[in-house]
Amino acid sequence: MTDPYFDVPFRLMRLTFLKSFRPERREGRNLSFLLSFIVFLLLSSCTQQPPTEAELIKKAQAIHEKVLTVDSHVDTPMWMTREGFDIGKNNSESSRGSKVDLVRMQEGGLDAVFFAVFTGQGPRNEDRNARVRVRALAMFDTIYNAIGRYPELAEVALSSEDAYRIEKEGKRAIFIGMENGYPIGNDLSLVEDYYKHGTRYITLCHTRNNDICDSSTDKNGPEHDGISEFGEEVVREMNRLGIMVDVSHASDQSFYDILETSATPVIASHSCARAICDNPRNLDDDMLRALTLNGGLIQMCILSAYVEEPDPNPQRDSALTALREKYNNWEDLSDEELKSARKEWQEMNVSFPRKLSSVEKVIDHIDHIIAVTGIDYVGIGTDFDGGGAVNGCYDVSEMENITIELVKRGYTEEEIEKIWGKNLMRVMKEVEEYSKSQM
Repeated sequence: MTDPYFDVPFRLMRLTFLKSFRPERREGRNLSFLLSFIVFLLLSSCTQQPPTEAELIKKAQAIHEKVLTVDSHVDTPMWMTREGFDIGKNNSESSRGSKVDLVRMQEGGLDAVFFAVFTGQGPRNEDRNARVRVRALAMFDTIYNAIGRYPELAEVALSSEDAYRIEKEGKRAIFIGMENGYPIGNDLSLVEDYYKHGTRYITLCHTRNNDICDSSTDKNGPEHDGISEFGEEVVREMNRLGIMVDVSHASDQSFYDILETSATPVIASHSCARAICDNPRNLDDDMLRALTLNGGLIQMCILSAYVEEPDPNPQRDSALTALREKYNNWEDLSDEELKSARKEWQEMNVSFPRKLSSVEKVIDHIDHIIAVTGIDYVGIGTDFDGGGAVNGCYDVSEMENITIELVKRGYTEEEIEKIWGKNLMRVMKEVEEYSKSQM
């Protein structure tokens, strides 16, 4: 919309209007001109039409192409070991549900992504800790090998500067995060080992308590009443090395303990606003405010059950319960059992699809978070391939629709740039700088 202060006819009329109020002018002439000026303003406002939807979409596309776009959490590495999956090709059909690959990242204009090395929480003893470490290391190898086959399309990124450099080269930047600190076990030295493997954030826990901290969803309730003493050591070691601390999945008390312990800003790599969807995985307004005081941020998740309360779906619930019982809640499975569990999970999703939320609801969360925290403390972490998907952003090829909705709601290019990646890269750089200061 044209700003009237930069419209030449308007400026001339305004200048004449101001001159007409010189003391030597007669009162009647002043009144006459004032009335004329008011009429002019009314006519001008009537001729300024709001932008059409096509114009808004064109504007959004230009912004989306220009800014660095980063997704802070996807579980795609779980797909990368499956037969028929190729990260360098479009896998939307062959893999029956995969949401991310390099081809669709380019289609959706996503410049950078954090691949999660995810391990479900199992028994905590020496044998199980050793086994889960082997599984995590195998997943690191899978990521490097898969990306290494397509050096013209993507590169593993290790720093905030890498994201911008790789984007300028026309490639996708692939960061690595570790979801669940379970592979650390109770061996602090492994934190540095995983950093050397490329880990740049660690989600301290998952759906159950571990040796580091309490989970927000452990059915047995809190074990440490927040973060454990070992967990405090883990956080400090992550600070020293330059690994971002991720509070997604952590209990409320763990969240506050982590913020008190960490010397650097922390992130919630894939969480939503509890004020809009009352789920223990989401952050309430006090937690959001605490996060801003810490200098961290929340990366908005698009897993539908975290975006809005799901409608009852008894058939799906029954099928899911049966699967969880059959496969011991996905814990302590052999490679063959894990392969079968994934196959049956996908078959269940086809037979009993869940009702998805929408891009509009996702932006409702972003609106709320910004109202509470300001524009500098929010980003995007979809949780694709870990359950994330909404109508309008079902896979990575549709990421542009988030930008379109932001533009429709009046967000500026500068604000959208912050939401899409600048905020997260700011936190990552602060964590890197703190680590350098400790050397």
